[in-house]
Amino acid sequence: MDIRYAQKKDLTEIVALCRAHALFERASYDPTNKSTLLADALFGNEPRLRCLVLEEKNRLMGYATFIKQFSTWDAAYYMYLDCLFLRESSRGKGWGSLLMDRVLSIAKTENCSSMQWQTPDFNSNAIAFYRKLGATSKTKERFELTIPNL
Repeated sequence: MDIRYAQKKDLTEIVALCRAHALFERASYDPTNKSTLLADALFGNEPRLRCLVLEEKNRLMGYATFIKQFSTWDAAYYMYLDCLFLRESSRGKGWGSLLMDRVLSIAKTENCSSMQWQTPDFNSNAIAFYRKLGATSKTKERFELTIPNL
């Protein structure tokens, strides 16, 4: 098992993991053009997203994507964990903790004051995992407003 930064060659597998993640979270997922869009976000002239992958025997078994952001309230940087997902066969082996530890280490190196993320309220296993790490939850509703094409 190896944790490393994603490479362009991983994009097809990352899109497949994103699809599995969306299905797990009971959400729809359209893979159309995702490889191209992720390639730009991860490897373009101004990368906006970082992605660690968990690889075992030349197959991606999970991923974590994250972005450094700034909190107005705290007047400090924090790391936002956008996605953390492991294939079902990879859960319960401590690999999720290793991915979290790696992102936390990067956040610390980059002088972030905290790390934030979200998970669906029905994902009791993830909630228990995050609490075991020492994380606390914030009660908020997440909203989404689709911006129409101009």
